[in-house]
Amino acid sequence: MTWTSRNGIEIRDLVPAELRAHWVEQGLCPDRPIYDLFTDRVRSHPRREAVIDGEVALAYQDLDQAVRRVAAALSAEGFGEGDIIGIRLPNGWRTVVAELAVAAIGAVVLAYPGGTGTKDTISLLGRSRAAAVIFSDPADAEVATGLPTLRAAHVFDDLDSGADWHPPELDPEAPVRILVTSGSQSEPKMIAYSHNAMAGGRANYVRALSGGDEPMRALALMELASSYGSLVTHVSIAALSATVVLQDRFDAGDALRAITRHRPTHLFGLPTMLRRLTEHPAEADEDLSSLRAVVSSAAPLSDVTARACTRRFAARVITVYGSSDGINCHTALTGTGEGTGTGSPDPEVAEIRIVDELGRDAGPGEAGEIWARGPMTPLSYVADAELDERYRTRGGWVRSGDRGVLDELGRLHVHGRMDNIVSRGGYQISPAEVEREIGAHPGVVDVACVPVPDDDLGERLCACISQAAGSEDLTLGEVTAFLEAERGLERRKLPEFLLRLPELPLAPTGEVCRRTVTALATERFAADQPAMSSTSGLP
Repeated sequence: MTWTSRNGIEIRDLVPAELRAHWVEQGLCPDRPIYDLFTDRVRSHPRREAVIDGEVALAYQDLDQAVRRVAAALSAEGFGEGDIIGIRLPNGWRTVVAELAVAAIGAVVLAYPGGTGTKDTISLLGRSRAAAVIFSDPADAEVATGLPTLRAAHVFDDLDSGADWHPPELDPEAPVRILVTSGSQSEPKMIAYSHNAMAGGRANYVRALSGGDEPMRALALMELASSYGSLVTHVSIAALSATVVLQDRFDAGDALRAITRHRPTHLFGLPTMLRRLTEHPAEADEDLSSLRAVVSSAAPLSDVTARACTRRFAARVITVYGSSDGINCHTALTGTGEGTGTGSPDPEVAEIRIVDELGRDAGPGEAGEIWARGPMTPLSYVADAELDERYRTRGGWVRSGDRGVLDELGRLHVHGRMDNIVSRGGYQISPAEVEREIGAHPGVVDVACVPVPDDDLGERLCACISQAAGSEDLTLGEVTAFLEAERGLERRKLPEFLLRLPELPLAPTGEVCRRTVTALATERFAADQPAMSSTSGLP
């Protein structure tokens, strides 16, 4: 299947059609478009809360009314099937309305993070040949008006029509959402997902996290425009009938008060967010007893933070390994702990295999590249045939670019990016491996290992850490002694520099910003001899 936008962008489905049909026959994909599923939820429980955003609470019937008014306004201007429509809005109910409205008219959602810059707007809307875009800030609209394929740049609050509107009949295998991720590319990657992949495979993954038949009440702290945040609108609400509590920006105190007030059953966040929640002082009326699960994704969760979450929330902790490219594995069934890795793959979401350098399936305990394919597998990359060639196979498998192992019990262990290597005098060191071992230290909350340029050896490894509040500053010698004596790490892999930071700098998505960490380490140590440690504040 090849979908072509009205502006000439081709999105191919790189999964064989017979496999897609098989997943539908098995009931793993609903074979219905997102808005059809959502209207079923509206009819089934019109007064159930769908979105809670500060003082605004929209029941399913209220959300649908808002969606229909925006859909009618877009349709009246001629937008619909064959269009890609950008969305750059703050976290909140308006984003949910916009994402559902764009899906309802048959267009494709291209949501991307907000901010003050213009580079993403020009790059993403230009490369996708977007037909329209929805902003909250009129200044953003002015930036976008110069793009040649863009017919309209809307401010959300101006999109309101009471005109009669009827949803079109849509192909469930057509694209509905483009996920955006920076990855290691010079420009953000765009990955297209179909209605079936979102409401099927991705919904199967979120359903497995819920741990029961009752719909979730979820406090979602991540950005809705992120890959992690894409599980909110089209998945948790449209496909799974959930109630979702949102924050326009992350604040630990506000998030804890939201748990007390709104009684969510599930808390979704990034490891750095969860750590800050555990360290925030409890208020007198704090009540976290509604939580059944704390879900961490988008970055590895350290043992220290996992234990802190268990103590603070008295709920099970679930870690998720995944990517916008179509990889997913989690610990909902295996639990976290020594030896569980990232859990067991779920074939109702994505089958996972480990492939060696010769293209053969690796045996248990043998390392190789992680490949995935299943009901959540995306269609293809958008406007980037080179990425399709590099990361997709003829059989529809997604090549993750991550190195990993399936153990004898079928549990996945991720060893980091295959191309994220520090080359010290010709010896290849995996920063992810060293990070994993440092993260087991009881005094370390966050860690990122990065290269520091060296005239003699090319690169040396620097461990950048943040520590638990009130703990004594670790020295480089203490860290390396722990790695050698207690974790069994080979001496040639030990970091030669240690940079202590109050907290690791974050990218807009909430993940550790490795570019900034690397710049800090390089600025501090590039001219120094090895075996040094330093404490630094963020600039």
